[in-house]
Order: sequence, then structure tokens, then C-alpha cells
Amino acid sequence: MTMMKLNELIGRMKDKASQGKAAILSKRTTLSLLRATSHDSFTPPTRKHLSTLLSSGDGSRATASAAVELLMDRLQSTQNSAVALKCLISVHHIIKHGTFILKDQVSLCPYTGGRNYLNLSNFRDKTSSLSWKLSSWVRWYAKHVEQLLCSSRILGFFIGAATPHVVETQEERASGLTNGDLLTEMDALLTVIEGIGKIPDPGSSEGNKLVNEIGGLVEEDGIAALNEVCVRVNELRERLGFLSFGEVVELVYALKRLEECSKMMMMEVSQKRRLWDSVIQLKEKVERMQLDSDEESKTVTRHRPTHSDHFPLTLLNSVDFPPFTSTTFL
Repeated sequence: MTMMKLNELIGRMKDKASQGKAAILSKRTTLSLLRATSHDSFTPPTRKHLSTLLSSGDGSRATASAAVELLMDRLQSTQNSAVALKCLISVHHIIKHGTFILKDQVSLCPYTGGRNYLNLSNFRDKTSSLSWKLSSWVRWYAKHVEQLLCSSRILGFFIGAATPHVVETQEERASGLTNGDLLTEMDALLTVIEGIGKIPDPGSSEGNKLVNEIGGLVEEDGIAALNEVCVRVNELRERLGFLSFGEVVELVYALKRLEECSKMMMMEVSQKRRLWDSVIQLKEKVERMQLDSDEESKTVTRHRPTHSDHFPLTLLNSVDFPPFTSTTFL
């Protein structure tokens, strides 16, 4: 028997022992968590087990808080990469599909002022070559989930979450924000997209359903974040004449970052075209605004524009808008 198979056998025995103990003690939440976060390195949690785990949010806030605390404790205490990844998938599902109470409890984790349960930057599972490869996914995925929570806190809603009862459209919400808030939210969204670009090489774990599940969840986040960026680009385009010099500089920098993210985009060609059409129109508006400003300056003061006067236009012209050849995000 190889070492890898022995480790898998030990993991299954641990799962059965823990689940049996929870069943005897009638700990329903503990049992559902253990079933959703088994030691199997190749398969993700089943929908049934995740749904049972999410149902813990149907009760009181105290019940939901206890369930989240149990999940985070398991995440922090385990030294098994498969268990850690399944705990993170469970957190991710809470963000996407959990009740308001469950989401609220999860969102407090990076901000309680105490231990950050999602800080797994030092995670290493050396029990096998597979577990070592999965360890890099644990470190990256934990950082992604944490950034998703941080950015969602800035936005005031969870990125990519199911919203069956939307009170206002994305456009209506964006129209009510200040210029500064729009730029701050763009920064938060672009940070999520940039983090997705640092995903581990899927080739190192090709065919692993656990890794494929994570890739699918993250892909949905990327598409949702890009759609939100598009809404803010359109809104800022309409307000361009009312932006201050500093806000224009921030906007240009955001567009530059967006260009650098373009290679990661998993969007239909039509979606890509709509996004970049908005960006190009915004660029043209900035150029016209700069030219009008220069003409007014020459007429009124005969003052030659300085380098700082041209800074936003110069930087914007450095943005090389990409062709629409790739439809792959990851």
C-alpha cells in the first residue's frame, strides 16, 4: 500500500469516526459540516451536504453564529488540504447562497479585531505530492474569499450572490453614488479581478473535481465583478464633465488596471464588446474635455498647458485597448 493510499484510508477512518460521534451526540450541525468537509482529495462537497449546512442559517442568529464558528474552527485547525479547501468552498457557498444571518456572520470574520480565520498564508500539507499541490490552492483560495468579503463590505452587497428580490437595478444604485464612491467601488472590484488572475495553474491538478469546483465558483465571481465594473464605467462616462482633476486621474488609473485585467476575462464576445465600447467612449470624452480645456486656456490666459495639465490625457493614451480574441477567464 502506497503512502498516498494509506493517508486516504486514514482520512476516511477519521471522517467516519467523527461523523459517528456527532450522530451519537445528535449534533446535526456538526454532522452536516463533517460530511461537507471530508478528507477526500478528489471530490467537492455534494449539493445535499452544502444545502444541509446552509440550512443552519434558517434558525436564530445564535444558531447561525455557532455554525459559522464551527466551520471557521475546522478551517483553522485542520492540516489536511482537502478539508481546508472544502471549508473554503462552504464559506464561498454561504456568501453566494446563504441567508442574510449566515452571510452577516461570515462577513464579520475579517473585521472582528481578533483572529483572522481566513489567513492561511502559511498553510502547508506535506503528506503527499497531491496535498502539497493542493496547499497552494488553499493559500490562494483563502485570500480570494477574504478579498471577496472585503470588497463586498465596501460595495454594501455580496459580489456574485444570488439576489432574488432586487429592490433596485445596478444602474439605479450607481446613479445614486458620489464620484468618490464610484471610484472606490471600482478599485474594490478591480482588486478582486486582479486576485483571480493569480490563481494557481490548473494544469498541476488537471481532472481534479475539487479544483474544478473552485474554478467554477471563482469564474462566476469574476464575471459578476466585471459586470459591476461596466456599470460604473458607464456612470462615470456620463459624469465626466463634473469630475475633478484628481478624480479624472483616479479614473484613468482604474482604466489602465482594467486593461491589464483584460487577458483574464471570461466573457462572451458581445459582453466584451459592450464593456470596451463604454471604455473607449469614456476615453474619447476625456480627450475632448482636455482639448476644450486647452483651447479655453489659450483664449483667456494665453498660457501654455503644463505637463501636469496634460497628465490625465497622456496616461489615458497609454492604455492599449485589447482585441477581442480570448474568451477565457482562467
